[in-house]
Amino acid sequence: MRILLVEDEAFLAEAVRDHLLASGNAVDQTDSIVEAEIMMRGTPYDVLLLDLNLPDGKGIDLLRGLRRNRSTTPCIILTAQDQISDRIEGLNAGADDYLVKPFDLNELSARLLAVARRYSGNPNPLMTLPGGVEVDLGNRTILLNGKQIDLTSREWALFDQMLRRPGATLSKAQLEEALYEFGAEIESNTVEVYISRLRRKLGKDLIKTVRGVGYRVEV
Repeated sequence: MRILLVEDEAFLAEAVRDHLLASGNAVDQTDSIVEAEIMMRGTPYDVLLLDLNLPDGKGIDLLRGLRRNRSTTPCIILTAQDQISDRIEGLNAGADDYLVKPFDLNELSARLLAVARRYSGNPNPLMTLPGGVEVDLGNRTILLNGKQIDLTSREWALFDQMLRRPGATLSKAQLEEALYEFGAEIESNTVEVYISRLRRKLGKDLIKTVRGVGYRVEV
């Protein structure tokens, strides 16, 4: 997933970022509402992780502005404010979930996956694909004919992007978004390299090339 983390507590932000990167996600990070607005205008994010109290304003105002502009990017609020009234305000502003600090990083991952699945129209974390491939999105495990297959974090990131839209053809640009952080340089053949690696591990027929358009996972 491509995730935008808006958090001003440096220690927490670093811990969340490192955890999500290790899980195969692409993470952009800022502690500024203004920067977050700029980043979201130029980059399609799968999930927004949003603190409520930021140096240049309130995260809830950023969220309200996004929803007024009809942004459908899923949002999970991260905050130390644990009053019921605060949670209700956040949910009414358009948040999809709410985590009170301190929280377990594995719980954060589970909630991220749950929110992303709801938005992709695939609420089931278990998938059976052609060629004997079984995927558990919740635990990020893959079995090929009963044998566990290990993927690198970037291989997971690319595969996850396609699994959340099974049967849909994704362009090279869409897949690149899953691999790179905001402003990073992109090698021209990176997607092709990782598609080739996935085919070697999972079978050459699982990922189809749609010439001139992109790639899709067969279902």
